[in-house]
Amino acid sequence: MPLLDIVEFVDPTGKTLVARVPPDGNGELRLGSQCIVREGQLAFFARDGRFLDMLIPGRHTLTSNNIPLLIDFIKLPFGSKSPFRADVYFVSLHQHTDLKWGTPQPIPMRDAQFGMVRLRAFGTFIIQVAEPRRLLTAVVGTRGRLTVQDVEEQLRSSIIARVADVIAERMRERKLSVLDLATEYDELSEMAYEVLKDDFAALGLQLTRFYINTISVPEELERRLDQVGGVAAFGGLGDYTRFKAAEALQDAARAGGDSAVGAGIGLGAGMNLGALMGQALQQQTPSPQPPPQPAVQPAAVPAAQSAAMKACPRCGVSVPENAKFCSECGASLRPAACPQCGHAVTPGAKFCIECGAALK
Repeated sequence: MPLLDIVEFVDPTGKTLVARVPPDGNGELRLGSQCIVREGQLAFFARDGRFLDMLIPGRHTLTSNNIPLLIDFIKLPFGSKSPFRADVYFVSLHQHTDLKWGTPQPIPMRDAQFGMVRLRAFGTFIIQVAEPRRLLTAVVGTRGRLTVQDVEEQLRSSIIARVADVIAERMRERKLSVLDLATEYDELSEMAYEVLKDDFAALGLQLTRFYINTISVPEELERRLDQVGGVAAFGGLGDYTRFKAAEALQDAARAGGDSAVGAGIGLGAGMNLGALMGQALQQQTPSPQPPPQPAVQPAAVPAAQSAAMKACPRCGVSVPENAKFCSECGASLRPAACPQCGHAVTPGAKFCIECGAALK
């Protein structure tokens, strides 16, 4: 068991909260030994599991004046030069910055606009030791070293639970959608800090700063929101469809290669895709209906127009078969009689079809 004439601790990592010297506790001190406490540190002497005297930054020669509780507790049997067992714990007081937290799994939230959504949240926080004796008794115990990584998991568990409650309460009180949370980071960070600081204080730690940097929605919902925003940005579904068809044409042309055959394949694929998208647009967009027209009864067709027609022998105008006079020249359309045999002859005929007599 070594006799320690100088007791000190230097942390090269900057991540140590508490360190015991020596780490296994098997060391002996005596009055007159030196204890060096650096700025941002405190040194605590412990014996048989009890934390007794404390030394502030500086170089200290151990005497009965600066470690009276320890000396009185061990009752040196052989005077001031006798060695004695004691554990020395160095506690770091500086701030540990840029500690990160995040939700390992999405947190279900009820959204006023989208219904049930799953959110992820990420951020940073800063801590430092505020009550060293509480940290030593509640957390360190018999361990030889306590680092930030040793308590981060417990701190993150508390953060995730509290932040989920804070976000849900804020959304419920103000009837917010997940799209509105980006403007609430400062307020949410302050609310989370207020409910978290007591959890940290119970471990002897102080939550110096707490930040919510990002609250994100599932990728599927992000893609849908991007599509909706794209449609609005292009002025409507029609323009957006034409734009996407043009993009598809360019991608297909690039995929087909630089050759003429590849370019032709890409062009055909792009045109087909554009046609399909246009058909889909027409199916989604109802065609405009003509305004209703008043019912019109069709005009009655004269019976004369529906009868057979014949030509006037004088002027050639078409007239109904049963007409007796031409409506154009007034010529008689009655059949004439042969002067020889009296047989009816066709108007305009030159000879009688019955007796062959010449007709005037």
